[in-house]
Amino acid sequence: MITPAYCLTMARYNAWQNRNMRKAMETLSLEALTADRGAFFRSILGTANHLLWADAIWMSRLSTWPKPEVPIKDGPQMHPTLGAWSAERFRMDGHILAWAEKIRALDLVGDFTWFSGATQKQLSQPRGLLVMQVFNHQTHHRGQIHAMLTQAGCKTEDTDLPFMPSTGPWM
Repeated sequence: MITPAYCLTMARYNAWQNRNMRKAMETLSLEALTADRGAFFRSILGTANHLLWADAIWMSRLSTWPKPEVPIKDGPQMHPTLGAWSAERFRMDGHILAWAEKIRALDLVGDFTWFSGATQKQLSQPRGLLVMQVFNHQTHHRGQIHAMLTQAGCKTEDTDLPFMPSTGPWM
């Protein structure tokens, strides 16, 4: 289904896009970052926090990262300031990159079973599909944030995968 090379490419893409998103977010006040913009997680920072929460929960399942200290419903308020969010986002992106650098093809096959707090039941899905979901989820919510940043008048960077720098640093 997917390969270790896909995981590494997407981890690099994730870090690159999060860095670009952070730069745009830094041009806004905390009031503008937390303003309700009609998105599912209301604000730019709320959506960014949800994305970070989701990355943390999946990395806790797929690697050694600790589970988030708050439940999913509190994820959008996990880091109340851009500085707190930025520091944790940087750490998470580094962890995802390190995880992707070590992943083997064998790590991406077979079923994976976990308890979903969102559905309150045990689920089982192909591991490769779940890893794809991690990266797809990142892209989905960053697209929402990109739209909100544009709406707020921010200059945003390119989001197209073919324009990702071929060498680091991605963070």
